[in-house]
Order: sequence, then C-alpha cells, then structure tokens
Amino acid sequence: MRSFRTLDDLPAEQRVLVRLDLNSPVEDGVVQDNRRFSRHAVTVSELAETGHRIALMAHQGRPGRDTFVSLEQHADILAEHAGVDVDFVADTFGDETLAAVRDLDAGDVLLLENTRMTDDELPEKEPEEHADSDFVRTLAPEFDAYVNDAYSAAHRKHASLVGFPLRLPSYAGRVMQTEYEANTAIAEREFDGDVTMVVGGTKATDVIGVMEALDEKVDRFLLGGVAGELFLRAAGYPVGEDVDTELFDEQWDANEETIRSVLEERREQVTLASDLAYEDAEGERAEIDMDDIVEKTQAFLDIGSGTVADYEPAIRDSEAVFVKGALGVFEDERFSVGTVGVLEAIADTDCFSVVGGGDTSRAITMYGMAEDDFSHVSIAGGAYIRALTGEPLPAVELLIRSAERDA
Repeated sequence: MRSFRTLDDLPAEQRVLVRLDLNSPVEDGVVQDNRRFSRHAVTVSELAETGHRIALMAHQGRPGRDTFVSLEQHADILAEHAGVDVDFVADTFGDETLAAVRDLDAGDVLLLENTRMTDDELPEKEPEEHADSDFVRTLAPEFDAYVNDAYSAAHRKHASLVGFPLRLPSYAGRVMQTEYEANTAIAEREFDGDVTMVVGGTKATDVIGVMEALDEKVDRFLLGGVAGELFLRAAGYPVGEDVDTELFDEQWDANEETIRSVLEERREQVTLASDLAYEDAEGERAEIDMDDIVEKTQAFLDIGSGTVADYEPAIRDSEAVFVKGALGVFEDERFSVGTVGVLEAIADTDCFSVVGGGDTSRAITMYGMAEDDFSHVSIAGGAYIRALTGEPLPAVELLIRSAERDA
C-alpha cells in the first residue's frame, strides 16, 4: 500500500515548515480555544523538544467573513497547549517573515500570519501551479523539510497544502498520521465481525453518498438526523419535510432517487428510527411512535428513546462502529438523548470506534464522556467524508508522492 513519511522519518535538526489547521470559532473578535489546538500541540511540542527550528502556517476564516482574523491570538492559545513559546509574525512570506525564519534557533517556534491573507493561497489550483507561486517559491528555500499536520484541510488544493511538497521533502505530522489511519480504516482495514455506521447530521447529501459508497463494507446503518427523516419519508412515513426549516425538501429533491435505491436494494442493512422526539406545548421533550404520526406539523429534534434502545444491541454486537453526524439537536439537553445514548453505548463497547466531524465530537466532552473511550475522535469534516467514500485527499496524495519521489 502507498504511504507517506512521518515525523519518525524526519532527519535531526531540520529547519521545518509546518502546516496546521487552527481554524476556530470567533466570538466578538475573540478566538475560541478548541481541540484543534490541543491535537496540533502534540506535533509542535515534539518538533520543538527534538531541536528542530519550526515555522508554522495555518488559516483562519475566509476573506469577507467575521472569522477572517489574524493568527496573533492563535499563537498564545497554541503555546499554552504545547508548553513552548510560540512567537508570531504579522506577515506571510515577506521580508519580516524571512528575517524571523532565519533567526530561529533549535527548539524555537514561529507562527506566520494567516495564509489566506496572501492572494496565492486560496485559489483551487493544481499542485504544480501552486508550487510555482511567489508564496511557495519564496518560502520553500528557507527550509529543509515540510510537515503537513492539517488533515482536516487535506481535501483542499490550496498553496500551503499542495505546493510545498513539490519543493521540499515532506512528512506527515501526528494529527495527519492518526487521522488518516483511523478514517481510512473502514475502507482499507478488514474486520472479522460486524461493522456498523451511525449516520446523522444535517448534511444528508454527504452521508447518503457515504452510505452508497460503503454498502459492501458496512453491515448495518443506524439512522437519525436529517438523513434519517429522509429515509423515513422514502419508507412512506409523513416526515422528512420542511416545517419552519430549510433542511429537508431541497435535499430530498437532490437525493430521492438514491435514497429509494438504497432502501430497495439494501433494506436489511438500514435501521430506521421507531420513534422521534419533539418540543411539546409546554416546552418539554415529547416522543411519538412512527406509526402514530399522521402529519408532520412541527420539527422533530431527536430520535426517541425507543430508537436508542433499538440501536444499542446492534452497537454492542459490532467489532467496529463509525459515526458521522449527530442524531438530534444535542446542544439542547432535551434533545441530546439520541446522540448521547448512542455514543455512551459505543464507549461501553469493546470495539474499534471512530467518531467523525467536529460538531458530533463536541457532544463527547459536552456530556462528560472521555475521548479515550473511543479509538479515535476526528477533528475533520470534509476530509472525513472523503476518506469514508474513498475519494483521494490532494494533500495526502502529495505527501505520498514526496515519499515516492525521494525513495
């Protein structure tokens, strides 16, 4: 199998350019701490402790959005997690950056300004074009090696992700390494027992594509969220329609044929909710059996407790469980029953487990579960979807090409 090099293969005392993904929520101009900082801190602290000279690249937001801010705050947050000083330079690849890079001593860490503040970064181009940009051509000669730790951005063809591997020996950081190994397991690893996938969230189009791609790898799908309602609609129940939302009808129109095909051809693999939860007139959680629903008159916000009870035995009998998407609006404790109940069942089961997507993984800490109870909790969204469906990740492909080129 084709593979990339990791930090274990990196020669000693290198001047290293490292790409992280520190893209974070921003509230009133304040960058919010999150698990991306703690995950990437592992790579940063390892490189610093082993005496490399380190310059970090990362992005934040997109031009024109409120989240498009400087990385100055990110440097302080990352330093706290990594246990090392992280200096910041308000420049991407100009004279100020070059001077700061050349001034690095062994173990020093420098964070460069938001990569998306240079015009060369964002356009989706082929790697060869990016490698010939001013951004890459200026920075690359200052370094001995390039490390990509930004797995969650690996599906993008941006300069900082795909340009540098064509000009420098390239390696995967610890986040890139662990995310790739865990997220490709469903497509590349052989399991002796049953493989279960929990499918939910609001982006039904994405997860329906996953279901179609993995039908031969997954023994059963447990459904909730928007995708779950759309499948219930296809099964003849009066749900999966917009009521004061814009989540259902458009995705139904785009995916009806595929949903009906999956249900018709692989009905025994797909387990649908037996009840759903909603907010009653008193503002409390209420549940209703699917067979008792005559018409959808209000939003359903979670799978019901009966469905959780239905799903738990399937999870406990599985050798591997993959999660993509929440089963309800778990941010509201009233409607966390489905997501939390299923995650707790997975945590209590001795199985290989991967929880994917930033929103879903937030439920683990929000409701007092431990990440260590799962084999892997992914911080990736779009890259996780691509990995599950077997689509290539451009940044990963470039790491592999670099390893093959230098072999």
